[in-house]
Amino acid sequence: MPRFRINPKLDLDALARAYAAEGRVRIYRLLEPEGVAALYDHLNARADWWHLINRPDGVLELSPGDRSKMSGRRRAALEAEVHERARTGFQYRYEALRVPHDDDELERDDPLSDFARLMSSEPMLETLRAITSDEDLAFSDGQATAYGPGDFLTCHDDDVPGKGRRAAYVFGMTPGWKPEWGGLLLFHDDRDLTVMGQVPGFNTLDLFAVPRRHSVSIVTPAAAVRRLAITGWLRQVVAPAQAA
Repeated sequence: MPRFRINPKLDLDALARAYAAEGRVRIYRLLEPEGVAALYDHLNARADWWHLINRPDGVLELSPGDRSKMSGRRRAALEAEVHERARTGFQYRYEALRVPHDDDELERDDPLSDFARLMSSEPMLETLRAITSDEDLAFSDGQATAYGPGDFLTCHDDDVPGKGRRAAYVFGMTPGWKPEWGGLLLFHDDRDLTVMGQVPGFNTLDLFAVPRRHSVSIVTPAAAVRRLAITGWLRQVVAPAQAA
């Protein structure tokens, strides 16, 4: 029996109307609960999360071992760098596990690999095509993310030439989250005068068209748990000339 099953009670017509009106929609109870519980337990049990911090010369990837060896002075200096760049430009800091996507990795038998297969499966793609009215959706990619105290993602729109990103998704894996803990998925207007926020959820899929300006607000020290999610993009196949 498959580990994950799409909720058969989803009202695709209502979800499609909401997506057409706003360019985004939150889908509650996307999957049957048993598989989601197994995925949640799997992510919480993983000890190999990498902390990712973007820098002008690339992405700094810190393994658990790297972080344990880092001195307090080095941690403070890195924190200051991150906040300085966040004042004026695009900046992020969070933990991640890459979602398997090539054939060899997708043979692995674990809940995260199964979720990756699900998101690129024809039943799921047909569901998402119905909601987005986008027949070009061909596959997905992404990563598992964990935001703890001090983690955040500043405003951006996910539009990268040649990637074929048609929509972005955030599959929430965080039960019992409180809004005052931060970690909100924020949608920005063009002038950053108004934002609309989504509180982290559990077994929820936030789906929104690319490009769309959004951010994740900083998680506060009051957060009792990490904000867990699987995030990525629904993509179309891009011809080599377009991708160049």
